[in-house]
Amino acid sequence: MGGQACVFYGAAEFSRDTDIAILAEPHNLERLSKALKELKAKCIAVPPFSSTYLRRGHAIHFRCFRADVLNMRIDVMSVMRRVAAFKDLWERRTTIQLNSSEKYELMSLPDLVQAKKTQRDKDWPMIRRLVEAHYITYQGKPTSEQISFWLREARTSRLLIELAGKYPFERTLLMKERPLLSFAKAKDEVILQNALEEEEKREREIDKMYWTPLKKELEELRRRRLKKANE
Repeated sequence: MGGQACVFYGAAEFSRDTDIAILAEPHNLERLSKALKELKAKCIAVPPFSSTYLRRGHAIHFRCFRADVLNMRIDVMSVMRRVAAFKDLWERRTTIQLNSSEKYELMSLPDLVQAKKTQRDKDWPMIRRLVEAHYITYQGKPTSEQISFWLREARTSRLLIELAGKYPFERTLLMKERPLLSFAKAKDEVILQNALEEEEKREREIDKMYWTPLKKELEELRRRRLKKANE
C-alpha cells in the first residue's frame, strides 16, 4: 500500500520500507506474526504489536534482522483515514502475478491515492504521478470508472482542463463533488491551480487533525516506556 505499490503502478519512488494493509483479525495476525518471525523482525517503536492499536488507526513499525533482508523496515496498518474498510479494499485489489511463485496483492489505485492524501510533502507529487501514469496508460479506450477517477484525482490544471474538454458529461456529473472542475471547464489555468493548492491544503489539515489524538497516545506510550526503563 506504500512506495512499493507505487512502483508497481508505474510511479517510481525510492522506498526505504514496505507498507502493508492487513485485516486485524486473530488468525490473520497469527500468520503475520509467523512471517515476521521468519524475517527476524522486531517491533522498533510504539505502539506495540496489538490488534487494539491497529484497529484504532495506528501503524506498527518493524525492522528485519535476517541477513538477506537486514534493516528492511515493515510498517503495518489496518485502518486509514477516509480509506474503505479492509473487506472493500480486498475486493477492489489489484493482483500482479510475476511468475508461478510470485504474486502481489496491491491496494487498488483509487484506494492507494486516497491513502496518500496525508500531511507529508512527498505524498502529493506521488499522487500526481500515479494519476498521470494511469491516464497515459489507459487514455486510448478508458472506462467510465477510469474517467471519473482522473477527474476526481488529477492534480495539475493542464490535465484537468484536458479531461474536462474530452469528457464534458462526466465532468458535469462530478462538479458538485469536486467544485474546482468548473474552473477546468472555463479553462482558467491560474484560478484552477490555486483551487488545487487550496484543496491540498484542506486535505493536509484534515489529516493533521486526524492524527493529533493518535500522536498524543503515542507520546504517552513513549513516556510510559521511558519511565519503565528508568525504574
